[in-house]
Amino acid sequence: MTVPPPASLDPAALRAETPILQREVHGHPLVYLDHAATAQRPRAVIDAMARHYERHHANVHRGAHQLAAEATDAYEAARTAIAAFLGAPDARSLVFVRNATEAINLLARAWGDAHLQAGDEILVPVSEHHANLVPWQMAAQRTGARIVPLPLGADQRLDLDAFRARLSHRTKLVAVGHMSNVLGVVHPVADIADLAHGVGAQVFVDGAQAAPHLPVDVAALGVDAYAVSGHKMMGPTGIGALWARADLLEALPPFLGGGEMIAKVEMETSTYAGIPNRFEAGTPAVAEAVGWHAAVDVLRGVGMDAVWAHDHALGEAMLARFDALEGVTTFGPRGADRGGILPFVIDGVHPHDVATALDAEGIAVRAGHHCAQPLMAALGVPSTVRASTHVTTTDAEIDALADAVASARDFFAPRA
Repeated sequence: MTVPPPASLDPAALRAETPILQREVHGHPLVYLDHAATAQRPRAVIDAMARHYERHHANVHRGAHQLAAEATDAYEAARTAIAAFLGAPDARSLVFVRNATEAINLLARAWGDAHLQAGDEILVPVSEHHANLVPWQMAAQRTGARIVPLPLGADQRLDLDAFRARLSHRTKLVAVGHMSNVLGVVHPVADIADLAHGVGAQVFVDGAQAAPHLPVDVAALGVDAYAVSGHKMMGPTGIGALWARADLLEALPPFLGGGEMIAKVEMETSTYAGIPNRFEAGTPAVAEAVGWHAAVDVLRGVGMDAVWAHDHALGEAMLARFDALEGVTTFGPRGADRGGILPFVIDGVHPHDVATALDAEGIAVRAGHHCAQPLMAALGVPSTVRASTHVTTTDAEIDALADAVASARDFFAPRA
């Protein structure tokens, strides 16, 4: 993976367009470094959702009046924009759901129950977020398939040699995150897809962390399905999407019933609509789709090459500052395939104490197992502190983080 040359990205200007970042916390300017959990919303997203409610709100796909037509047009325009953002060749293959977790559960239930059977194997890296592990565990329990863990190498990247060794005619699925929510490393998804397809397996990707930070092209990656969440891309909560190959989606049964997911209903049976409506039961999150569309427009306006270059540079800056801190241990690989996510511990100090001390300085980070307990076990720690960046993050905020971590270390674990 390469890092594009520095491009024009002005984090201070983007920060100025994000209202929540203007506030103070405990008397300090807010330094928000929890973007891997959820990103903050720019004014453009907030305004787009307000305009929708003020001018265009109605239910979609069913009304015969002007507002219903406007709402439907806005909803489908959002689908087209987000599909294009992901490089999807056909917008019909993008299904709106509540979040990436629901997208993976949809696949695990609809595809897993139809295609998995006893003896089949599901390959999952130990670094996966629980959202891309637990649904497959549940599918395995229903069908008799089994989970095969993929280890990390000594450099804390996915061990591709071990991956090759575990592929076999029993492999029916590889479930992998595009970018680790803890280690910040970008997995070589295109290579994984090539290898997996060689044994006839499907490749489903959790793109919740990658889509806000990287140029994504699902067609070029060659994967079979890709899940994303709107709120991690500066959009609203309550909306996400599943992209999957059209032929794969068309062959799946519905996940939920009711609403406009039908073609015809009789008392004893029903026939179902085509994609994507078949998988969008009930009233969808229309205003949220409009807001997500606005967020995608902001990211495209910045340019995803510039976003990635900025994110990588911030990751390098954090590592450089933390390498100089005695008594602080960081995790994750070094190189061009790592973004702006840094897990760390202060030796001998609980991560929750560190996060609380940082919060007192107005710095928001995450502490815990980050919904990745198997990874914590592989790293040999129960939990870490995690700092994560995005387009609004400045170099000054990285300096503030490092200085506050040094102060916390000196308070909790003073050196002799």
